[in-house]
Amino acid sequence: MAATAYPTVVLIPLCVPGHLASMIEAGKRLLGRSRCPMSLTVLITQMTMSANLMSDVDDIMRREADSGLDIRFVHLPAVELPTVHHGLEDFMMRFIQLHATHVKEAVSGMSSPVAAVVVDYFCTTLFDVARELALPAYAYMPSGASMVALMLRLPALDGEVSGDFEAMEGTVDLPGMPPVPARLMPSPLMRKDPNFAWLVYHGNRFMEADGVIVNTVAELEPSILAAIADGLCVSRRRAPAVYPIGPVLPLKPPSAPGDGEQVVAQRHECVRWLDAQPPASVVLLCFGSMGGSFPSPQVREIADGLERSGHRFLWVLRGPPPPDGSKYPTDANVHELLPEGFLERTKGRGLVWPTWAPQKDILANPAVGGFVTHCGWNSILESLWHGVPMVPLPQFAEQHLNAFELVSVMGVAVAMQVDRKRGNFVEAAELERAVRCLMGGSEEEGRKAREKATEAKALSQNGVASGGSSDASVQKLAREILHKHDDKGCATASGESMGSVVVPASPARII
Repeated sequence: MAATAYPTVVLIPLCVPGHLASMIEAGKRLLGRSRCPMSLTVLITQMTMSANLMSDVDDIMRREADSGLDIRFVHLPAVELPTVHHGLEDFMMRFIQLHATHVKEAVSGMSSPVAAVVVDYFCTTLFDVARELALPAYAYMPSGASMVALMLRLPALDGEVSGDFEAMEGTVDLPGMPPVPARLMPSPLMRKDPNFAWLVYHGNRFMEADGVIVNTVAELEPSILAAIADGLCVSRRRAPAVYPIGPVLPLKPPSAPGDGEQVVAQRHECVRWLDAQPPASVVLLCFGSMGGSFPSPQVREIADGLERSGHRFLWVLRGPPPPDGSKYPTDANVHELLPEGFLERTKGRGLVWPTWAPQKDILANPAVGGFVTHCGWNSILESLWHGVPMVPLPQFAEQHLNAFELVSVMGVAVAMQVDRKRGNFVEAAELERAVRCLMGGSEEEGRKAREKATEAKALSQNGVASGGSSDASVQKLAREILHKHDDKGCATASGESMGSVVVPASPARII
């Protein structure tokens, strides 16, 4: 059978780096664990809001094109950007809607038979295209199971809560989690505006999916996944199948001792600095590719807190975004931002890094014993993969909900008071307390976080290992896709029969 005749799974990502890279990694895992040959086709929209953003998207595509895997990228025709919108989510949804005709033409015109369509959870409007073409449609959630539960619960919550969440004093019932303070709901949900309405729309569309693929490990969020499976997030309806296949990360094992002088020389300067520090002695402060830039008063508070904590630190500090509208921070002028004398007083035990830093490589270094993080889901998974406990300093999107889950559900983080009404402001004394607690203090909270992070490392790595829960979930997803495709040629070529898909008798399926 020619390679072009193999069935292809069409991926429709939200073309921003974090979403795109995560979805491609999930697709690659699907290819790697399918018992029959398949390929990936990725539809690329021209999200031209930022030159830096599209440059990162191009870098991802070039890297994957050189991977040797059967991955094809199809660039959809450019569309006029929406001129009328009511916020970022509203803009993105209108932008995605404009591509429906182009997506249909691209999918229906493919030379390979299409086995399924997988869309980013922000792109559920394109379920209509899959249905018109009689193709199975799956949603991909690059965040955790808590966000899947929230999306499924949201249409009912919309009716239960009359006002805005930002004005609500109480808690929100999210099955599988302790009562969630309303002030910690994701940013687009704080006010019932068009951005909120779009997320309610996506929650309704989730119910039409053949399955929801989620970037988590079943053992990390068992109570939430069980609540979804038991139908507690939806009422009087059958929830979609859920496939926890994470952690979906392009992680490599750290370099082994004795790899040679050339490998050591190629290590990033931050990593080489860490090599000279004692084990588990350094707290990392890093806030994602679009984070790390803080107003001057917050920079001073963080600096004072770190200095007073007495602990070693590696702080990735960025400057403000440029005036051209890019959301990416600039390189920091540390002498302007930091308090006078701070660098001299912390010399030898602290490193302030003013530009991009390789977060995954830093977290892999044994010198790192804690992580002050914005709680982006990818950063959380990277930290847990390496067994590093956290202190949450959430900024936007679903990061406040993630922070609550890290502390109250997983127990892998030390809570820190973050004033959301003051732009997520943290006082120096509070940062000092949290860092001391995390980095070896005698407090029960810190000891528990360190122990739970070590357990989470084993759960994460075992999940994706052969025979692990995530590995089994990927294989079952591949079987279901190929079973629905009914590819008899694939079974003949591999010499194996696909068999049937076993469906548990529960309101939802965690597969």
